[in-house]
Amino acid sequence: MKNTFGNNISLTLFGESHGEAIGAVIDGLCAGIEVDEEYIKNQLSKRRPSGNTDTPRVEMDEYKIVSGVFNGKTTGTPIAIIIPNTNTNSKAYNYGIARPSHADYTAYVKYDGCEDYRGGGHFSGRITAALVCAGAILLQALKGIGVKIGTHILSCGKESDVSFSVASCDVEREIDKLNARVCDAIPFLSDCSDKIREAINNASKNKDSIGGVLQTAIVGMPAGVGDPWFDSVESMLSHVLFSLGGVKGVEFGSGFEMSKMYGSQANDVFRYDEKGQVYTETNNNGGINGGITNGMPIVFNSAIKPTPSIGKMQETIDFINKTNTQLEVKGRHDPAIVRRACVVVDSASALVMCDLLASAYGTGVFKRGIK
Repeated sequence: MKNTFGNNISLTLFGESHGEAIGAVIDGLCAGIEVDEEYIKNQLSKRRPSGNTDTPRVEMDEYKIVSGVFNGKTTGTPIAIIIPNTNTNSKAYNYGIARPSHADYTAYVKYDGCEDYRGGGHFSGRITAALVCAGAILLQALKGIGVKIGTHILSCGKESDVSFSVASCDVEREIDKLNARVCDAIPFLSDCSDKIREAINNASKNKDSIGGVLQTAIVGMPAGVGDPWFDSVESMLSHVLFSLGGVKGVEFGSGFEMSKMYGSQANDVFRYDEKGQVYTETNNNGGINGGITNGMPIVFNSAIKPTPSIGKMQETIDFINKTNTQLEVKGRHDPAIVRRACVVVDSASALVMCDLLASAYGTGVFKRGIK
């Protein structure tokens, strides 16, 4: 099992959904980066359940940084974070009954029946709390050198929001607007939250769930970061995004829509602005050419599947007794995870950007800035 991502700046995740605690270790960050614990708490609150569109399982996420931070700044040594699990209900899980679209069966096969199945164990979305906590530190490091990340719900079911703007300055304002929202606000660029809430509530009333698409933008990344082949910006981001359990598709810029265009429509025309800075008139490539950043906002979409745990009776198997059976999932689950997943995608993206910047400029880039 590989639980570490990153070449120069790495993140290791550990723990299980119903274990004593979950946590994360960040390695490679230079000394002297300011760590605002109130900001970390605010980021965790964005992931925390809030209202009837989310799971009833509410954890306070009272994290503890046990190493790597002293007097409010990173020390340059590994940053270790622990978050206790305090609100578990393991009785709702029947070992051997494969929940459709969950990892119950595949985990059983891979780990010879030694896996912690309670609440999905290490496969659970609960582990993303540790990712968000660590991501908050990485987002602070990025903000200190002018890089910002924001994610909104582009669509949920058949309801849609507007897309990010093309101009870098407009995207930055939109990201600031998203990041200023309080924890219980659904992250949108337009006023369409009532329709989304209704779609999620309707799915919940029918003992079902609903998926959606998240759109993420990253501004402030300089041109020239990334590599042409296996460590391209797209491949690095896709690697970490597909590590998130609910993500089933990723597209950059106009993505699959580009397959319907002519080259004259899809090509992003390069221009110089009045300050001599390079920009593109469109951003169909999502700020990336040849696997390398071109200075425009990095924009990508993540397809989030409907939550697999639903209250409807479903056909499945008992892989211990090797029989076909039925299952009505119990426990506490989200009818949709798109709202809570926004900050998770931000955090995962921050890890990739930090690693790419450290590769291009050295791990001290977060102190001396991009030069």
